[in-house]
Amino acid sequence: MRLYSLPLLALAVACSSNPPDLVVAPTRQSAPAASSSANPPVNQIKRALAYPDNHADPNTADVLHGTKVPDPYRWLEDEKAPDVVGWLDAQDKLARAELEKMGERDELKKRLKELVYIDALFAPTKKKSRYFYSRRHADKEKAIVYVKDGKEGKERVLFDPNGWSTDGSVSLGTWSASHDGKKVAYSVKKNNSDESTLYVMDVDSMKKSEVDVIEGAKYAYPSWSATGDGFFYTWLPVDEAIAPADRPGYAEVRFHKLGADPKKDTVVRERTNDATKFVSGYATRDGRFFFLSIDHGWSGNELYFRDGGKLTDPLVALSTDAKAHYRATGYKGYLYVQTDDGAPRWRIFRVDPKKPQRDAWVEIVKESPDATLDNFEIVGGRLALTYLHKAASRLELRELDGKSFKTVDLPTIGTVGGPSGNPDDNEAYFTFESFTTPLEVHELDVKTGKTKLYSKVKVPVDPSKFDVEQVTYPSPKDKTPITMFVVRPKGAPKDGNGRMYLYGYGGFQSVESPFFWSTVYPWLERGGSFAVPNLRGGGEYGEAWHQDGMLLKKQNVFDDFVGAAEYLIREKYTSPQRLVISGGSNGGLLVGAAMTQRPDLYAGVVCGVPLLDMVRYHKFGSGRTWISEYGSADDPAQFQALFAYSPYHHVKPGTKYPPLLLLAADSDDRVDPMHARKFAAAVQDASAGGPVLLRVERNAGHGGADLRKSEVDKSTDRLAFALWATSSK
Repeated sequence: MRLYSLPLLALAVACSSNPPDLVVAPTRQSAPAASSSANPPVNQIKRALAYPDNHADPNTADVLHGTKVPDPYRWLEDEKAPDVVGWLDAQDKLARAELEKMGERDELKKRLKELVYIDALFAPTKKKSRYFYSRRHADKEKAIVYVKDGKEGKERVLFDPNGWSTDGSVSLGTWSASHDGKKVAYSVKKNNSDESTLYVMDVDSMKKSEVDVIEGAKYAYPSWSATGDGFFYTWLPVDEAIAPADRPGYAEVRFHKLGADPKKDTVVRERTNDATKFVSGYATRDGRFFFLSIDHGWSGNELYFRDGGKLTDPLVALSTDAKAHYRATGYKGYLYVQTDDGAPRWRIFRVDPKKPQRDAWVEIVKESPDATLDNFEIVGGRLALTYLHKAASRLELRELDGKSFKTVDLPTIGTVGGPSGNPDDNEAYFTFESFTTPLEVHELDVKTGKTKLYSKVKVPVDPSKFDVEQVTYPSPKDKTPITMFVVRPKGAPKDGNGRMYLYGYGGFQSVESPFFWSTVYPWLERGGSFAVPNLRGGGEYGEAWHQDGMLLKKQNVFDDFVGAAEYLIREKYTSPQRLVISGGSNGGLLVGAAMTQRPDLYAGVVCGVPLLDMVRYHKFGSGRTWISEYGSADDPAQFQALFAYSPYHHVKPGTKYPPLLLLAADSDDRVDPMHARKFAAAVQDASAGGPVLLRVERNAGHGGADLRKSEVDKSTDRLAFALWATSSK
């Protein structure tokens, strides 16, 4: 059962085994100097554009563990200061003006509208006889949630956020239907930020409760009781006196009884008072078992359970040391626990709740020698296991004792989401996609293992024109083999002249398996290629792979990515003049580090909602929840590793940096936009190379603005920039 860790988008699930000895990350390679002077005076650098005055203050610095840490653009951390607001507006205006000058914009926007404004039906959730599902319409900006009674019932609109605000700034967040299908708990977000308020809708009357309104629902994820009289959720106080970086430590697991005052909800688990940990709780379908997880960032979690429906019953420990990851569910009197403890590629135990001691656990699914167990569910009385083999999905059904039943046939090499279903119901659904297969939903009969197509997104592209290959290359420093997917037009020559868009992430156990990215097709249709490497720090090859790209070993991730670029150049897929790199969030850190360490390799850099000041990142947004992944400058050894690669601190005056497009969101309450602001200023003042553009998306959170028109606009700018950067000069 996949449990998503709370703070990072899109980001992450919780898991880890006993970490190996960690070593200090290698220092970065020096960038080639732009002139005979490695560090010419800033006022002698010829800038690509007339930028707003960045007001560098050479006197602002800290001394950390005996090391001086300059921070000349610290004034840009205060987003509410009038001078910062004015500076940011000027930067955004400049960026958009320059982007408007770049060619093919009209053609790109027209094509992107065709690719983005399409119909899509997503996998349904079955609750008793009711089906709940999301649907996108080609003429709507936001997805709509529907409900229908029975498979052939008439669908009714449950939530249509298209009409919630005149400017589209109010969005639907998480939603969860009760097991009897009578109620739905859902969250509403302003500016698509993480912060949200939780509400309850009665499905029969379609009326919203005026009583069941819960603020502080940023990490809520409601888990309903068996009877539907209430739900467990994670609550955060809404108190401006609490610093945003400290708030996760105030999280509590609560139970809300419908119709009761939320301020009097039962506290199931008090706050940790530690912002590096976060708590969550959930109940099984039958209501017998309740699980409480205390995640220590992404390094491991404590896991407890309660056998019985009373909130006052004591919690029993399954794991307390948080040196590994544990995901659990319960079914017919037993607990089923997936863990990477002693098995970096994961395994499953069955546990008698009356004998929860570790030595009494029974292993039912052993660790695979060549595949990573990515997810498990109990559906239709069987185990549904999703494996990753060389970063692509394999779906297996097994009996509850772990014995093999059937491997489910998949359309091609790609990625499975799910399956989802009820423990006692043979009817389940899973999603499938690949680089050339738009999202499909398949219905799965768990009893027979047979599937049938439920829905398919129709995108106006011809996948037969493109080839997908998976290559392996050595990471340049330690020669670790790294796999990478490459998507190319059929028959494209390897002569070094091809345009290449290299995308990466590398962290938080995130898996970069084959996915359908419709907005990259205008690039492919213009003869470009697209590559995605499976960097260390991800979860494709298990927890050991993750650990080799975190904390003091984070530099491995950047080396792997640089190795991908070098391989693509060496094998003549592309050349430095035709290669653009791209990443967002933790991937923004990735491309920021790649740019400052090897600026000679790239024609352009697209850096979205990034982390870039790794010395102070933990003081902003959700930063402290990521300390287990990155470390903290408060620790001497971790500071040395962070400072060795922190992109903001390795911008060198006079260096010919490639053109840089920074994408920021004005309401990003996950990764603070101060990273993008400070880095933009630093590179603008230092670079003797291409232009540095800071584009700001308005009314948008970490994941964007939740509007198709915003997706089209941003994709137009990104592709126009990439085409311009790789054009012949």
